[in-house]
Order: sequence, then structure tokens, then C-alpha cells
Amino acid sequence: MGSELRVPFDRTRNHPAALTTSKFGISKMELLKACVSREWLLMKRNSFVYIFKIVQLIILGTIAMTVFLRTEMHRNSVEDGVIYMGAMFLGLVTHLFNAFAELAMSIAKLPIFYKQRDLLFYPSWAYGLPTWLLKIPISFLECAVWICMTYYVIGFDPNIERFFRHYLLLVLISQMASGLFRVLAALGRDMVVADTFGSFAQLVLLVLGGFLIARDNIKAWWIWGYWCSPLMYAQNAIAVNEFLGHSWRMVVDPTDSNDTLGVQVLKSRGIFVDPNWYWIGVGALLGYIMLFNVLFIVFLDLLDPLGKGQNVVSEEELMEKHVNRTGENVELLLLGNDSENSPSNANAGGGEITGADTRERGMALPFTPLSITFDNIRYSVDMPQEMKDKGITEDRLVLLKGVSGAFRPGVLTALMGVSGAGKTTLMDVLAGRKTGGYIEGDINISGYPKNQETFARIAGYCEQNDIHSPHVTVYESLVYSAWLRLSPDVDSEARQMFVEQVMELVELTSLRGALVGLPGVNGLSTEQRKRLTIAVELVANPSIIFMDEPTSGLDARAAAIVMRAVRNTVDTGRTVVCTIHQPSIDIFEAFDELFLMKRGGEEIYVGPLGHNSCHLIDYFEGIQGVKKIKDGYNPATWMLEVTTLAQEDALGLNFAEVYMNSDLYRRNKALISELSTPPPGSTDLYFSKQYAQSFFTQCVACLWKQHKSYWRNPSYTATRIFFTTVIALIFGTIFLNLGQKVGKRQDLFNSLGSMYAAVIFIGIQNGQCVQPIVDVERTVFYREKAAGMYSALPYAFAQVFIEIPHVFLQTIIYGLIVYSLIGLDWAFMKFFWYMFFMFFTFLYFTFYGMMAVAMTPNSDIAAIVATAFYAVWNIFAGFLVPRSRIPIWWRWYSWACPVAWTLYGLVASQYGDIADVRLEDGEQVNAFIHRFFGFRHDYVGFMAVGVVGFTVLFAFVFAFSIKVLNFQRR
Repeated sequence: MGSELRVPFDRTRNHPAALTTSKFGISKMELLKACVSREWLLMKRNSFVYIFKIVQLIILGTIAMTVFLRTEMHRNSVEDGVIYMGAMFLGLVTHLFNAFAELAMSIAKLPIFYKQRDLLFYPSWAYGLPTWLLKIPISFLECAVWICMTYYVIGFDPNIERFFRHYLLLVLISQMASGLFRVLAALGRDMVVADTFGSFAQLVLLVLGGFLIARDNIKAWWIWGYWCSPLMYAQNAIAVNEFLGHSWRMVVDPTDSNDTLGVQVLKSRGIFVDPNWYWIGVGALLGYIMLFNVLFIVFLDLLDPLGKGQNVVSEEELMEKHVNRTGENVELLLLGNDSENSPSNANAGGGEITGADTRERGMALPFTPLSITFDNIRYSVDMPQEMKDKGITEDRLVLLKGVSGAFRPGVLTALMGVSGAGKTTLMDVLAGRKTGGYIEGDINISGYPKNQETFARIAGYCEQNDIHSPHVTVYESLVYSAWLRLSPDVDSEARQMFVEQVMELVELTSLRGALVGLPGVNGLSTEQRKRLTIAVELVANPSIIFMDEPTSGLDARAAAIVMRAVRNTVDTGRTVVCTIHQPSIDIFEAFDELFLMKRGGEEIYVGPLGHNSCHLIDYFEGIQGVKKIKDGYNPATWMLEVTTLAQEDALGLNFAEVYMNSDLYRRNKALISELSTPPPGSTDLYFSKQYAQSFFTQCVACLWKQHKSYWRNPSYTATRIFFTTVIALIFGTIFLNLGQKVGKRQDLFNSLGSMYAAVIFIGIQNGQCVQPIVDVERTVFYREKAAGMYSALPYAFAQVFIEIPHVFLQTIIYGLIVYSLIGLDWAFMKFFWYMFFMFFTFLYFTFYGMMAVAMTPNSDIAAIVATAFYAVWNIFAGFLVPRSRIPIWWRWYSWACPVAWTLYGLVASQYGDIADVRLEDGEQVNAFIHRFFGFRHDYVGFMAVGVVGFTVLFAFVFAFSIKVLNFQRR
């Protein structure tokens, strides 16, 4: 046999299908076809984005063509040419920004791409080519919509050849921008990183594109950036195409060289006057399109996905993993518990879940044990339109059909049923968490009718989703909850001791310093988050606790740890109710009583479980026809199997009616009647105010948490400061020492360009970056507000106020760098006004971003809404077209545009009082500022009031929206 095995196998005798001969399963052409087909399908399913972009273009096109209307656009001077340049620049910038959506869409698809690439589904080029090629028709369509609306209405040169040349340039700039943002997505691979890259790319493209600062004024060390900017080639080509046309061939205000008006305009803005520059621009843009799309494919091929953050692992978990791996006999001790309650023994010893002896140990703060009874609870909602369309005539859909029961102190009750039985609905109704619908029936707390405002003070609700602020520690989360929910009579020392006891009770002491993190991304594991959710409610010292599926999504070990924490909570004498879905035998046996519901919202068993679920089993086996439980079978699974609608049909009975006719039902009714009568000598729950703490304390606590969150979130705070510093250095070195040069009109345009670019770029970056932060915190706010921790205004105050020092630091860094490098006048008032306007501008952009989130369901929609307004603000800011040249029917909006107030204040404060310097034609600087822009120095104070007003307005609307609008539907 050995000699036979030494002879190599003759591969020519192989079956053709036995060995692979190529890296991929199908031919290159088939690979490409498959990827094209998939990309086309994705585009069809994501058609909302493309439709929305076209609608946005139609709206912006309508505004552009009515602002730059041909009846208001003249060809009498170089200044008129500058307005036409602004209209062309707007078209280029609109298509540049319109491609920004490519960044987010590309990043969203990357995880799937990396997985399929590594499994050799297809090569990178087969994925990258369809992404590029299928977007080309989209660019043609978008640019056709824009140019058909604007070209002739604005009054560009009417020659049809120049119309199509203009159209070709817009298509090329759209394709170039799409390619650029795809490259940045493949390079960044993370939304925050790619967003920052994208903003830098847009900044360099725009500032060095030849419009904000003329070519002649760009410093020698930045001129490479000018020649590298694709926007420069587009700007030169589109300007040459227009201003060398027939409409601009008249000679106005003759110069020595007898140039036509079009050539004078080109020279005044530093544009090349050679007509060949149109084709140079087209060639350069085609080159950039090829370069960016090739780089996209190269980066897809070479780069791997970024690493993920890891969950926090406690010392006990590490020790247990060590034991499992090595087999060493290491005793695992969880704080506050004996070794027999450790996770290892919870698994190895049959998973027994027993609580620590909490009653003997006692709690630092006393509480009043309370029962909750509910009788004949009916809950209904308006009939959905879909069901009405199917012929259902009723106005309401009933979800709970007269359920009754009682939950008592020291008793752990399981609320169970198949999906759609109404478990969570009943819990939400009892806890007062429903935001709509119609509730009928009686709910009593220890005999007195339930009042929701007081009930929130003595009840806790552990939501299934485990919603917490991600950038605070476990200990800080508990301190914060205790601070706001415990009575003001409890001093800080007692509060601290109570928090420590609760941490010990739910076994979180070893994790006290761990950051909570985002679910599934970083921070605590799912099981640790569940225990934190329980602890956050426990530190409020409630008498009644509701828990919605505390073990969902957990493995057996993690579920055992969470249930032990629940059991410990019950053993302190509290009333605890849990909804639970398909528990294991061990977890099911941890409960004392069961409230079982059937689909349709009716109860079919309400009573004790007994040892090894004996009472439950006896009840159902006593019903004729129900099959007996097998030895060792899970009673919870058996119970759900024998009570299905199919079983009811087979047995010819209704389990709800069987229960209603049973002795158990009558005993429960008697218990409800007994507990619905107030005990002798007792008094109803009463609190003098709705919230435990005063309005001032709520504000301080919310601000404390926001400070901790911001301090530990460098991806937001540090990135913003870094971004601002780099932009300040770029602006400062590009516009170096141009601040004092006011001898020519172009010098003033350069200075205004620097101010406009800074306001638009840093402002929009502030507005974009803050939205995901506020969106995450708003979800936490919904939970905390429902728990009665605070009202909406303290939260809004903290969210607004915490931004102020961060924005102030940002302003100081930007202002000092830029002001000194650009060389603006160091007169005290001029410097003060510059810093003042920059500070409030950055602030109102930030508050505007927050306001957009508060008024919309999520940060994605907020970003779309905010971006639409940024584009409109860009038109009316006073740079592309001065206020004095805006048609009278749009001039009102220039006063409603906050950026216009900022630019007015910045320019008027810096240059509006310069009367001793004259421009090249002898006009005084302040006279030109007033005539061309409409800016007056004596109105600077009014502008200051205006920007403060916008800041206050956006902050107020944010607070009002947070208070009034609730996008969480239950």
C-alpha cells in the first residue's frame, strides 16, 4: 500500500468537474452581467433617493431661474458678468453637492461587498464597473432637468451649440463628483471618516476652483492645488463657453486693448481667455472621471474593512472562559453571591437560578410594597385602513378583550403567550406607556385607582431594547438615574450607598467603570446591558417593576445571570412582572405565577406554577382531550403547543371560556376584589409635584450627563476641532495677507470669498455632525421622560447649553488662526465683531442641525431636510448674487436667510467704514460695498441682533419640538 501511495495520481484521469480551473465560478462576462443586474435591482429598490434628488433639483432650479431671471440680468458692465459667473458657479456646485449622497450609499454597501469579495463571488472590477456605468444615465437625466429649466430663463448665450456644451460640462462635473465620493467611501470605509474626507475634498475643490479666489491671487505654494482642482477646469471651461459667445461681443467701457465685455469679465476674475480652454476642461474632467473610478476599483481590491469595537468582558467572564479552556478548578465568585450562584454552577448544576439572601442583607432605602390589580381591561385602536379595505366594517380593532388579574409583592409573575397574544400590549397599558388607542376597565394600586403621574414615581419599566446613553459609564448611568428619581429627602451619601447596593444586587460591581457603548458595536455585551437596564430602574427604588422580555437574544448562561438578577429583585419584596418568550425549563421554574394569554388578547390561565410547574400541568391535563406532558419536556413549550388555535379547533373548545368557567377564575376574581379594597389605615399615593427633583436640579443633572457624554466622544468633539483647525490653516495660507489689500474690486471679492467659504463649510459641517449625536440621545430621552425622570425642557436646555463651550473653543481656534494669517485689521471692535459673528454663526448652524432632528423621525430624514435648506441659503447668502441684485419678489428671503445676516455683519464690520482707500476706478471702498452689496457699517449692530435672534429661534424650536413631537409610537 505504501508503494502505491508514493506514486503521484495521474490528473489526466480526473473527472472534468472534480477540480476547479478558474478563480471564479463563471466567466468574466457572466460575472459582469450578474453584477450589472444586481446593481440595477438595487437602484430600482432605492429609487426614492434618485426621485428625491431630481425633485430637489427642480426646486433649486426654480429658485435659481427666478433669482437670476433674464429680465433682471443685464450685459452692461463687468459687474453684470460677475452675476452671470455666480449663476454658472451655482450650477456647478449644485451638481457637485448632489453627488454627495453617493458617499453614504457606497459605505452602506461595503460590508456585503467585502464578505462576497473574500468568498470569491466576483472580482472588485466586476462590482465597481456597474456602480459607475449605471450612474451615467442618472447624471444625464439630472443635468437635463437643471439645464432645461435654467439655461434660457437665466439668459445665457442662446446659441444651441453653447447650450449643449454647457450641458456636457454639467454631466462631466456630476460624474466626476460621483467618482470622487465613491473613492472617498472606499478609502474611508467608515461614515465619520469618509464624511470628514468628503468635506475636505469639497473644500479644496471649491476654494481652489478659481471662483472664490482668483488665480492671480493664489499663493505660489497653493497654485498646485489650483491646477489639481477638477472644479477649476470646469469653471474655466464653462466661463469660456459663455463669455466668448455672441452675446458678450460688444465693447463696453473700452480698454487699451479694446477687449470685448466677455473678455473683460474673464480677465477680471482671472479666467483664461483662450477658447481652447473649453476642450482642455472637458479633457481634464474625463481624465478625472477615469482616474477616480479606477482608484475606486483599486481601493476595493486592496483594502479590508475597518476593525470593530469589542464588547466589555468582566473579570468573572474571563475567569470562566479560562476554566472552560484549561479545565483548572478555579472557584468563580460573583460579587454579592455565594459560589453556588455563579454562572458556571448555574450552567453545570442544572442551571438553578436562586437569589441572594437580599432580605437578610436589607436595602439602604425603604420602600412600600404595593400590589396592582386590573379588572376587565379592554384596549382598542382605530381600525387600520388595510383591514377596512378588506371589508371589515368596525371602527376599532380590539387588542385586549376584558383581561383581569393581580400582581403582588414578592411574587415573580411571567406574562406569556404566542406572538400577537397581547403580552407587551397589556404591560404597556398597565405601565401607562401607550401613546395612543382607547383603554377601558379598572386599574388599582393597593386598592386605590391608578394615577399615571404618581404611578411613574413608584414604578419601573425595563424596555426590551436596552436604551442607554453610550458615552457614560455603568456607575454614572446609575448615579444619574438615582439623582433624578429618588426623593429630594434622600441625601447624597444614602443615594451613593443605595447605588452600590443595587450594583451588587444585579452583579455589576466589576463593570462600574465600563462605558455603556452602542448595542452590537462596542461597550457592554447584550447580557450586561440587560442587567444595566434592570439596575437603572432599581435605583429609583420602585415598588412595582415591569420587564419586557429580559432574556430575549441571550444564550443560556447570560439568561441565567439576568434571571438571577430578576430573582434577587423580587426577593427584596417588590412586585415584578416579566413578559417572556419560550423560556428554558430553568428560567420558567424561576417564576412563581403565570399569566397566559391566547392570540386575540384573552387570558387562558392565571395562577401559580407550583413545584416543577405541577399546578399548571394539572390544570391543562384536567381539560378533556389535552395530551399529557412527556417526562423531562419543557412545561412552557408544552403549554404553548396544547393551547394553539389549531388545538382549540381539534378539541372543539375555547380555552378562554374554559378558564372563565373554572374555580381558578373565581379564586382570581375574589383575590382581585380583595386587593382592590384599600387596607385599613392606608392612604392613597400622593406626591406634591410630578417629578422627584426641582426644575433646576433636572437641568443640572441633564447637563452633567451631557458633559460626560461629550467629553468621552472624541469622534465628535475632537474631530470637529481638528477639522476646524485644518480648515483654518488652509484658509489662512490660501488667503495669506489678503485682508489688508483693498485696492481692487477683486481683492474685496477674495476677502468676501474667504468669509463665505468658512461660514458655509464649517457651519454645514457643524450642522451635519451634531445630528447623529442628537438622534441617539433623543431615543434615550423618550425612555427617561416616560420613566418620569425629567420634563422635556431640562433635556433641551442641556443639549443646547453643552454645545456653547465647544463651539466657543472652535471659534477661538478658527478666529485666531484665520484673522492673523489673512491679516485683517487688528482694531479691537473689528476683531470683536469678527469673533462675535463667527461664534453665533457656528452656533446657529449647530442648533439648526439639532432642530432638524427634533422635527423629523430620524437623522437620515433630518440630513435630507437640512441639506435642502443649506442649498437655498447658499443662493441667498449674498455672495453668488448680492442682495441689491436679487429680484424684488425674492428679496424678502434674503432677510430670512441667516447666512446673509452673517456675511452682512462680517463684511460691513471689516470694510464698511473704509473711506480713505479708493478702488482702481476711484470709487471709495465703503461706497462700493454699499452700492454693490448693499452693506452699511452703521447697520452692524442690527446684524448682530439678527444672528443672535436666529440662534435663539433655532434653539427654541428645538426645545419646542422635543416637548411637543413624539416619533416613538406604542
